[in-house]
Amino acid sequence: MGLNYDVAIIGGGVIGGSIAFQLAKRGKKVVVLEKGKIAEQSSGAAAGMLAAQVEMGRETGPMFQLAIQSRAMFPQLAEELRERSGVDISLINKGMLRIATTQEDVQELKEVMACQRQAGHFADWLTGDEVRKTEPALSDAILGAMYIEHDGHVLAPELAIAFHKSAAQLGTEIREFAEVKSLLIEQGRVKGVVTHEETIRCEQVIVATGAWSGQFMEQVNMHLPVYPVKGECFSVITHRPLLQSTVFSHGCYLVPKRGGRLIVGATVKEHTFDRKVTIEGVSALMERAKRLLPGIAHAEFEKAWAGVRPQTEDGLPFLGEHPEHRGLYLATGHFRNGILLSPLTGVLIADLIEGKEILDLNIRPFQVSRNVTV
Repeated sequence: MGLNYDVAIIGGGVIGGSIAFQLAKRGKKVVVLEKGKIAEQSSGAAAGMLAAQVEMGRETGPMFQLAIQSRAMFPQLAEELRERSGVDISLINKGMLRIATTQEDVQELKEVMACQRQAGHFADWLTGDEVRKTEPALSDAILGAMYIEHDGHVLAPELAIAFHKSAAQLGTEIREFAEVKSLLIEQGRVKGVVTHEETIRCEQVIVATGAWSGQFMEQVNMHLPVYPVKGECFSVITHRPLLQSTVFSHGCYLVPKRGGRLIVGATVKEHTFDRKVTIEGVSALMERAKRLLPGIAHAEFEKAWAGVRPQTEDGLPFLGEHPEHRGLYLATGHFRNGILLSPLTGVLIADLIEGKEILDLNIRPFQVSRNVTV
């Protein structure tokens, strides 16, 4: 006889944790099943940027709105998670600079700003001199920057852990080293999951397995175009912080953390689950970082690491119910916006499970049944 829950969540990253937290707040009996340790994959490797406007470019449609709404949730969420879990996610809101180093960059960023302003969101242009007045350590090669006041960052591993601890405080059962081997599906409806050790009965199952979602969904004979993208990062330590604002440029970002720590990322290598850190990847990042921030050459090297992010063929996450198997939901494919989109993803999936109508956001582009083309 299997154990009984309302909902089983497969995946112990930031997305699975956010969904568990929201469902637990609504009184659902939830179990989280993670094949390894909580937050040990992409959630633990992320730099934690909340780049709602910087990442989206000219896009001001549903994905942009998803990002903006989720970003707005962080101040209140940070306090709630701290109270429930005791974990400080270190929310920092000191703005973000998207850097231009060529005239083509300048033109592109001014067009992006015009689109975002038209959509009603703040974006300001700083000349190269104004950038260096704000951040004196940045290079003379910088011609200007789009400044986003409200884009910030958090500690990504702490966010994922805080979600899970808060969910556990509300009654969710968290199980590490509990790999799901198969789904129980009867007459077109999910009825539970099977792990190596037991059968778990439930009315809803949520697949939040990140870059591994495509492999997992093969079990239900569904092609899900989610594929892995490896990203390498490194961090340095300085006695005096080199930056206050987050800096975003082509092929490189710089995220200042507390204590003089600075994260530099990230490489992009598609279709691999290999998490080895390479000399090629880290040295390329170092050269890009030095061009933007010359003083980083004298910083103390701390460590390097890699994570595997889940990308989709059309660049949009999958959020919603399986088109053929009732009660089976997917929340995956967030690529490098998983941290940013985690708060709202948790709310949306919880709303869908409760049968609530989503009124203030167009989620049709994120449906699992959409026709995805390359």
